Amino acid sequence: GSKPKAGLSGFSVSNLKIPGYLRPWEIDHGKPGRIASALDIMIEGPIGAASFNNEFGRPNTCGYFRTFEQTVKTADGEEVRGYHKPIMVAGGVGSIRREHIDKHDIPPGSNIIVLGGPAMLIGLGGSAASSMASGTSSESLDFASVQRGNPEMERRVQEVIDRCFSQGSHNPILSIHDVGAGGLSNALPELVNDAGRGARLNLRKVPNDEPGMSPMEIWCNESQERYVLAIADERLDEFVKLCERERCIYAVLGKATAEKTLCVEDPQFDNMPVDLPLDVLLGKPPKMHRDAAHKEVRQPTFNGTDIDISEALHRVLRLPAVADKTFLISIGDRSVSGLVVRDQMVGPWQVPVADASVTATDYRSYTGDVMSMGEKTPLALLDAAASGRMAIGEALSNMASAYVGDLSRTVLSANWMAAAGHAGEDARLFDTVKAVGMELCPLLGVTIPVGKDSLSMKTTWEENEEKQSVTAPLSLIISAFAPVHDIRKTCTPEIKACEQGSQLLLLDLGQGKNRLGASALTQVYVQTGDIGPDLDDADLFKRFFIAIQRLIDADLILAYHDRSDGGLITTLCEMAFAGRSGLTCDVSDLGADALSILFAEELGAVIQVADSNLSKVESLLAEQGLTGICHTLGEPMVGEALTVGFNNEIVIDESIVDLRRAWSETT
Repeated sequence: GSKPKAGLSGFSVSNLKIPGYLRPWEIDHGKPGRIASALDIMIEGPIGAASFNNEFGRPNTCGYFRTFEQTVKTADGEEVRGYHKPIMVAGGVGSIRREHIDKHDIPPGSNIIVLGGPAMLIGLGGSAASSMASGTSSESLDFASVQRGNPEMERRVQEVIDRCFSQGSHNPILSIHDVGAGGLSNALPELVNDAGRGARLNLRKVPNDEPGMSPMEIWCNESQERYVLAIADERLDEFVKLCERERCIYAVLGKATAEKTLCVEDPQFDNMPVDLPLDVLLGKPPKMHRDAAHKEVRQPTFNGTDIDISEALHRVLRLPAVADKTFLISIGDRSVSGLVVRDQMVGPWQVPVADASVTATDYRSYTGDVMSMGEKTPLALLDAAASGRMAIGEALSNMASAYVGDLSRTVLSANWMAAAGHAGEDARLFDTVKAVGMELCPLLGVTIPVGKDSLSMKTTWEENEEKQSVTAPLSLIISAFAPVHDIRKTCTPEIKACEQGSQLLLLDLGQGKNRLGASALTQVYVQTGDIGPDLDDADLFKRFFIAIQRLIDADLILAYHDRSDGGLITTLCEMAFAGRSGLTCDVSDLGADALSILFAEELGAVIQVADSNLSKVESLLAEQGLTGICHTLGEPMVGEALTVGFNNEIVIDESIVDLRRAWSETT
């Protein structure tokens, strides 16, 4: 989609000033005023996204969900950090033929067309309106920046485009450009300028749903579901018939010109609202200079004294970032197209714990594509660069569940959200971009060819004549994509029955550090901690990834699940839920403290291996130098008990049925 907008990922609860823990429906949201309640957003945001999934006809196979609001220390005192301005990331993976990669020349006289939805009062003020910090402008301008969606129109547009590209080298579209920030005022000049052309256009030919708009509003509104494209005269009739067949709105706005000048006529007033050379319009603007200063403050150490591990587990399992995501998944079709190999629901009991999404290339072969996601946004309050590295680590450890061979063909999409201009945030953004783009990705051999940003993640308002504000943490959301060699080899977290017996092995990329900062555990006890996890060793991570891929290739893994939100104990719970299997484990050799061992969110993975293959697996791990981070945890058991021992003491003895009920309670 376009830049991230209000919707799915992060939500907070206004005025949450309570010790301990409350379930979402027990919180008094108060009068929402102009700020929607967290519960409203959790319900309405996903439904809005699912309408594109369902009416547009695309499977929803992957996602993430986080809630966060916390008071943290600053250099000047305290401030509230969280998601009063929510984030939604919408995107996907597709395929493109080689002949459609490059835009073609636009000969003078070619038709310049707008395809899709009509102009509406949306995003006025250009990208400035939709990217301002919420509450800093007038209420009417805030409303005008809201982007209303029309999935049915998007579907019709896509059908027209599909019918064009299906003609291969005879595709009638010479060049195409999406309409996003700035509306037509940005898309049309860029379309013709890419081909070294100008254009002469008629403003009143733009399809318009609100005729009272001024010329500036028609030209600059950010109404979505629109594309601009160039079609030669000899193919125009054919293109028009396609639009009429699909009942898709279109308009021929004018013609491309050899002279690189943009002329926009307005017959209504018999004048020329735009008439200037494109090199003036799209020439190099002055570079922005920002003076960024670090304002680092160490947060208080996590106090885990007197925390009961069993109670902590039940709290963590109910936290939305960890809990059952059925409420997000069941509202959208996840199988349309017949090419979906791995969606969110795993195993015969359809438990939503999949690590990644896998789709087939076509109906005949066994190749495909994998998509996975990763983010660690609360960690940015402790170490912004570490949060970026962890987002990539999580996305790739999720991806490791599919058979991609290695990291060489992996590409990432990076969505950056930050409160630019807020004290210390610009420096944190700089540090994180440097850590991700200039250091980690080159070491891993992966690229970030695409991404988006929203640098206005701050909400301000007045309450009882006092100014209030909530600022989001620096938020990097990573989507990872790679081709899959064999879709049949995709692993899931489902514990498998194994007649000869099996073992659960932990590959601990945290190397025993067990850092608890910014974890789900600290959040449910209204703390942050001071030191969080990190991707410390890129070479170790690459060797881990290669080892998992070789184990998958040799069919030596029965089940795979990465360690992420909620820590090791959540990983074990979700594997048990998917396979309806009891587990007995011992974590005595993983560290000195059971609480940090079980709830630290270090990178790593748990794999289930048949006893008969254990020596082969250990040999292969040794080849990659991973013996030191491989630990035997325990084994699956008949029944419904999950028991965890530490230093000759049982620290968890729970029914997986009771744990599953706690995990699914929030959804």
